Amino acid sequence: MAGIFSNELTDKASVDAHTGQNHRFSLVVLTSLFFMWGFITCLNDILIPHLKSAFALSYTQAMLIQFCFFGAYFVVSLPAGRLVRHLGYKNGIVLGLLTAATGCALFYPAAAAHSYPLFLGALFVLASGVTMLQVTANPYVTALGTPQTASSRLTLTQGFNALGTTVAPFFGALLILSVAAPGAAQLDGQGSADSVQMPYLMLAGAFALLALVFKLLKLPELRDTSSTAGTAQSASPSAWTHRHLLLGALGIFLYVGAEVSIGSFMISFLGQEHVAGMAERQAAHYVAYYWGGAMIGRFFGAAIMRHIRPGAVLASNALIASCLLLVAALGNGQLAAIAVLLVGLFNSVMFPTIFSLALSGLGDRTSQGSGILCLAIVGGALVPLLQGVLADRIGVQLSFLLPLVCYFYIAFYGLRGHRPQAAI
Repeated sequence: MAGIFSNELTDKASVDAHTGQNHRFSLVVLTSLFFMWGFITCLNDILIPHLKSAFALSYTQAMLIQFCFFGAYFVVSLPAGRLVRHLGYKNGIVLGLLTAATGCALFYPAAAAHSYPLFLGALFVLASGVTMLQVTANPYVTALGTPQTASSRLTLTQGFNALGTTVAPFFGALLILSVAAPGAAQLDGQGSADSVQMPYLMLAGAFALLALVFKLLKLPELRDTSSTAGTAQSASPSAWTHRHLLLGALGIFLYVGAEVSIGSFMISFLGQEHVAGMAERQAAHYVAYYWGGAMIGRFFGAAIMRHIRPGAVLASNALIASCLLLVAALGNGQLAAIAVLLVGLFNSVMFPTIFSLALSGLGDRTSQGSGILCLAIVGGALVPLLQGVLADRIGVQLSFLLPLVCYFYIAFYGLRGHRPQAAI
């Protein structure tokens, strides 16, 4: 890992032209953000079965957790992009961290009131902060180095995002499910809901501390110049006119939707008697293997895509993921369980690769393009909700055919859709 950082950051273009400062430190610090939003996002996979039990919800109702969380991306992404242009990347990060801290703190009164709507509101505030971090940090990483290695660099930092998603299930199983599961028959819903209070207060403190750290750190003050580019701006078409960006936005929509759906239903899937018959707390540990596969794949993918075209890697991974989901949806026992867990490995490079390919060639419209792509993360709200409807009607296992269809489109984007071409 250190070698990858060293090779990546010794490129001539990775040195700030104004100060001569190497960007290594900036990239290392930014990895903490990728870790935190990966951690907080994956913790929803623990919240879903936990709150489903605490509030006696259907699968469709439980998926409102992801609907509210990822719905924030749709509402906040474009305003966040405009804020970044005015505040700068560093201040955007600080604001995002403080907003996320506020959302985590709101879990305490939501649990005290034993109110599912209040939980959903807290998740929306939390996700608004995470959205700000996504809009800011992703293009920040692509800007700190050469355009030719942007996919590799973003994939590497996304590896730390996957580290957060790998750790989160163990954290949730220990501090949330372990409180509710052993005495589930004796605990009422109120006691079960209360078990989220301390974990999320701890996370609120972590986000607030990170905000202070970033406020005090001296980082390159990169700004989007699209609002002040004068005549140059008039010559640069809107990001909405770039066909490969719009197709990439659909790719982000379907990828995030598929990834979130699989993680959201993982515990329920592994709990099926004809699959693995696991208890919730035990299955939560296996969720870590799903996200851990993504972490391992991203570190390897960062190196592989320095030698193989990112589009080819994206297409092959999507096709393999489709085959694995077919086995999971139609198979039984360990074969089905292993197949769905392996999907995480092939998910690994998809988000950063789609993101960087879609932003390719946007120039001073990169911030606008990033906002559009983050807008598409609303797929994480809608696809799981649709899978919840399917799970209630045809069963959890067959509902996995939905994310399979999503991966077919991603394969197309890797093969042809990513090629830059103006839409109008």
